Amino acid sequence: MKARAVILFLAVCFVAPAAVYAADDAFVGTWKLNEAKSKLPAGSGKNSTVVYEMSGDSVKVTIDGTGPDGAATHNEWTGKFDGKDYAVTGSPSEDTRAVKKVDDRTLTFNVKKGGKITETGRVVVAADGKTRTVTAHGTDTKGMKTTTIAAYDKQ
Repeated sequence: MKARAVILFLAVCFVAPAAVYAADDAFVGTWKLNEAKSKLPAGSGKNSTVVYEMSGDSVKVTIDGTGPDGAATHNEWTGKFDGKDYAVTGSPSEDTRAVKKVDDRTLTFNVKKGGKITETGRVVVAADGKTRTVTAHGTDTKGMKTTTIAAYDKQ
């Protein structure tokens, strides 16, 4: 009986901090694109829904949207907010993403394809936690510099 109590106590000690971290993390949850408040370049794709969820000691980000051709897109990234490259699955335009946490409400990111940075940006969650803005700088398929500002509402 004592062994069972000790195991239960240890489990609570390790699981509770992760649950508290997830509950306090401003990014965790489902975010829907607010097109009216966004500035998306003509002919570009859009990320309609972005879901951040804890996956052990990492974060899993699932993105659904449409490509420039209107076809449905889906990609996933699981990693840490430590600035290191982690693989992206499901995206023809990126192999890895590196995300770094600047503070409790701000992330910076680099997207790479073939080892070269193709997009950089910043994600900022508003102080009230209800909206987030993603500002991304990259190059389109014609070699033109682009800036995308996407506004999201937390669901």
